Amino acid sequence: MQVSESSAEEYSLRDPDVRLMLRVRDGDATAFEELVLRYQNRLLTVLEHLTGRRDMAEDLAQEVFLRVYRARQRYMPDARFSTWLFTITHNVASNAKRSLARRREVNIEPADSGPMEPLAQLALAASGQMPTRQADKSEVCHVVRSAVASLNERQRMAVLLSKFEGMSYADIGEVMQVSPQAVKSLLSRARGALRDALTPYLEHGQRPETAGT
Repeated sequence: MQVSESSAEEYSLRDPDVRLMLRVRDGDATAFEELVLRYQNRLLTVLEHLTGRRDMAEDLAQEVFLRVYRARQRYMPDARFSTWLFTITHNVASNAKRSLARRREVNIEPADSGPMEPLAQLALAASGQMPTRQADKSEVCHVVRSAVASLNERQRMAVLLSKFEGMSYADIGEVMQVSPQAVKSLLSRARGALRDALTPYLEHGQRPETAGT
């Protein structure tokens, strides 16, 4: 798709990360390092929650940045930089999950890799549920992992981009190549699924069944 000069200029004026990427396009290695520093942890967070595996998330984040660098000379801003970057991220993660599924090695419930409070807060906020009983944090995190794992890949991606990246329906739609209304529907179904998965535990201490995709 052709990008008009006025559109490209508009995004370069509004988005400092677009300006950095334009410098990368012009051969500025320092600008690329700055983009990596700005987005590396954010990519890892989203990819780990999408794949359930820290090691895979690290490998996929490297693949994303490699694709960004390889595409530098063709780059024309037709969206916010973060939207363009997470579009690449979504494609890379989807391809990786399909490859794993073909080899029957999918396991989306991650091994413990440190505190998961941000994920717990995300799931609770998305579901609209709050604990009515005291519970050990590690137990809550385990239950939240299972609840998030119960979402399908598209719902999980929409929730992560909405809650972690603060993206609008329109921006999430660009990343996932669906309409804003479809994003709204995905998020609504995700909230319902999380509410159904978390309510028995949060209200009565009943742990959910092992979740699948």
